[in-house]
Amino acid sequence: MSDPATIVIAGGGTAGWMAAATLARFSGNRIKLVESEEIGTVGVGEATIPQIRLFNAALGIDEAEFLRETKGSFKLGIEFAGWSGDGSSYLHAFGPIGHGAGPLPFHHYWLRARALGLAGPLADYSLNDRAARAAKMEVWRPQPGEPAPDMPRAYHFDAALYADHLRRYAEARGVSRIEGRIATVERNASTGDIAALLLGGERRVEGDFFIDCTGFRSLLIGDALGSPFTDWSEWLPCDRAIAVACRAQGEFTPYTRAIARSAGWQWRIPLQHRVGNGLVHCSAFLSEDEATAALLSSLEGEAAAEPRTLRFTTGMRAEQWSHNCLALGLAAGFLEPLESTSIHLVQSSLARLLQMLPGNAVAPALRSEFNAQATFEWSRIRDFLILHYWANGRHGEPFWDRCRAMALPDTLTAKIEQFRAAGYIHREHEELFTEAGWLQVLIGQGIGPGGYNPLADIMPQADLAAMFARISERNRQTVNRMPGHAEFLQRLITPQSDTSKARTA
Repeated sequence: MSDPATIVIAGGGTAGWMAAATLARFSGNRIKLVESEEIGTVGVGEATIPQIRLFNAALGIDEAEFLRETKGSFKLGIEFAGWSGDGSSYLHAFGPIGHGAGPLPFHHYWLRARALGLAGPLADYSLNDRAARAAKMEVWRPQPGEPAPDMPRAYHFDAALYADHLRRYAEARGVSRIEGRIATVERNASTGDIAALLLGGERRVEGDFFIDCTGFRSLLIGDALGSPFTDWSEWLPCDRAIAVACRAQGEFTPYTRAIARSAGWQWRIPLQHRVGNGLVHCSAFLSEDEATAALLSSLEGEAAAEPRTLRFTTGMRAEQWSHNCLALGLAAGFLEPLESTSIHLVQSSLARLLQMLPGNAVAPALRSEFNAQATFEWSRIRDFLILHYWANGRHGEPFWDRCRAMALPDTLTAKIEQFRAAGYIHREHEELFTEAGWLQVLIGQGIGPGGYNPLADIMPQADLAAMFARISERNRQTVNRMPGHAEFLQRLITPQSDTSKARTA
């Protein structure tokens, strides 16, 4: 058994403390985290996808405690409003849509049934979609000997409160936090590896392995090690985000909203204590002043602070693991928050690292495999985001016209052509988004297939009609029985002792 290594995490925030908590829980190494109170965090990661539940569960974090500590709410999907023109709307809802029969996935039967007039909108067959639109929420607890139906869900939460929660978790498990600003990165003259971080006041923090969580500054992976940045702005041209929280006055929805605007899109993320808002836009088509004014004029309540501007270039580091350093979060790259993937990408990199965790020396073969898997994951998410922009129906607006006219990556072109040919959707290897996710965006933004798999014709028409009526009615009845989102959340996060007092009062 090798001696424990010393892993130094440069930077805190959500990415840094996720890394610290994970490594403290699973690695058995000495973990040090260096951060400075002088340096703020971006803090835009307030919406997530369902994989965050796996991360919290692995750490043993209770769902009710998590939501209580982070002022969180539930998220059943993302509504895309106006992407096919003003007044249009569809949900990318989490979880399955209907169920397959025989060798085919559900959507081939839906395409046939729709052509025969036997099926309603795709959303009718998604439990999450119908619950989200009705502002309902429920989590079923399993009965002894019986499985419980799952409600695929993610969360909205305050990223700063989540980082604080993870910090307490990590420090309780031996992580050492060092206050200080990184002045210099010292490298080994013979290997090129990072040897130490030099902090202000001539303090030196040595380590065997380093994790760069310094945000867009990328002090380790970029400045010190020179990992090139792969720019994807030709396909994802937005380069600014204006963010501001406001008082909640609108509906407490269990879904995120992504509302198309003249040169980008606006997010709405409802928390228990506020609503997070932001306008992502392309500065070539809309100035920061114009974007700020547009965002402030659209808030549902009074702004809680001054708007903050985030400047970015979409893309990723060509090598997220270089020498003895791994980049996480914004130091690794940036994919705009359209599908809430930022925190997931930190989580997936940490899971990958645990599988390949080095001791006191880094094996080049593992490093190469890590980078290959990261490039695959990031590029497939990139393609999914590009699809939203390219398939827009907002004609006559220069930004959106430009997006429809752009040449696509070959990997995305193949996906679209396969679907257009016969409704075929293939999830390659372990790419993040499922067939149901691709289907909802393709159909939601008007990309229809030329046909469906003829095996769907084998089912008798009467059976086809009965199947669709049964699924739709089951979803309707299930949603009708569910409590409202606010009611269910409050019941979940209220400590049992408080609930007992309320019943006996």
